[in-house]
Amino acid sequence: MSIYLDSAASTQLDPQVKEAMIESMDTIYGNPSSTHAHGRASKAELEKARKSIAQCINALPSEIIFTSGGTETDNAAIKGLVHAYDLNRIITSKLEHHAVLHITEHLAQENNIELIFLDCDEKGNLDLNQLEALLQENGDKTLVTLMHCNNEIGNILDIQKVGELCKESGAYFHSDTVQSVGHFPVDVKELHIHTLAGAAHKFHGPKGAGFMYIRKGTKMPALIEGGGQEREIRSGTENVWGIVGLAKALEIATAEMDSHTAHIKEVKQYMKEQLSEHIDGVQFNGMSDDLDNSLYTVLNVSFPPSEKNGMLLFALDLQKISVSGGSACSSGASQGSHVIAGIGGAADRTSVRFSFSKNNTKEEIDTVIVKLKEILDLVEA
Repeated sequence: MSIYLDSAASTQLDPQVKEAMIESMDTIYGNPSSTHAHGRASKAELEKARKSIAQCINALPSEIIFTSGGTETDNAAIKGLVHAYDLNRIITSKLEHHAVLHITEHLAQENNIELIFLDCDEKGNLDLNQLEALLQENGDKTLVTLMHCNNEIGNILDIQKVGELCKESGAYFHSDTVQSVGHFPVDVKELHIHTLAGAAHKFHGPKGAGFMYIRKGTKMPALIEGGGQEREIRSGTENVWGIVGLAKALEIATAEMDSHTAHIKEVKQYMKEQLSEHIDGVQFNGMSDDLDNSLYTVLNVSFPPSEKNGMLLFALDLQKISVSGGSACSSGASQGSHVIAGIGGAADRTSVRFSFSKNNTKEEIDTVIVKLKEILDLVEA
């Protein structure tokens, strides 16, 4: 039996999503830009999905632009806002996903933009007082880009407060909400936010399908030139089947959010309790062990120093247990987590991210604990 505890990296496709996609593959195959009947059918399916996604986050359908996922959306939103408004300063944090870190660093180098990283404490909580002070100067030429839920340590940012600070100062605000869309209620009308990102494969939808929310009235230059699709922002024939899956997955996630949240919280709490009881010296990184103040799908665990602790992930993989030692969006490279380093994590300890979905069970956790004890005993021996 294999056990999958890496749902923050990607989730299993929901059977209902698969069914909806297969049905669309069988019946919808025209180009949405074509004016004949088959094209109109594809266009209708596309707009139906757009309307559904908009309803899930309380947006207007015209505020939804389809993309390939989180990395594209983060890159496009950040570059787009900087260029559209001729911004000269970016405020972010060193705990962001690489999709945000790398594009902000690139813009700073290539466009002579000031790049400021907010301070954080040892639990990964960002200093919003520092943000407020920074925004009192030059706010209208500033982009703030901060993630809602951290993909590695589970910290939740008060994006409503950040949005209010940005509104007061005239700053622009993008949030990487890839880990929260489909897992937490997101109401864009309650948030003073210009752009945010969603990716289907984080909530049991297909890979390669995502969306960008762009608040009405916010300028966004063309990201891809061509046929003028997606309000002339992202040209190219849309991935209709993937978008059908995206919409269906978000519909399910939104409708069943309460029950999924309760189940996953219970599994996460059980994992935390079993680790604390059976594994000596474990510590929990960031806010991930705080059920009330963290992303309920993530538990980041630090194991005690050992000469061979670098083999822990490999040993778990051999036992058919899939977990992560950091962000999986790094082409599988085995390297230390920049997030753990950013909160001062000890270099001689091994950090493992266990991330859960609606499909995980307590019985799976029992198996993982048994295997962990066996592996750690062997490592220590």
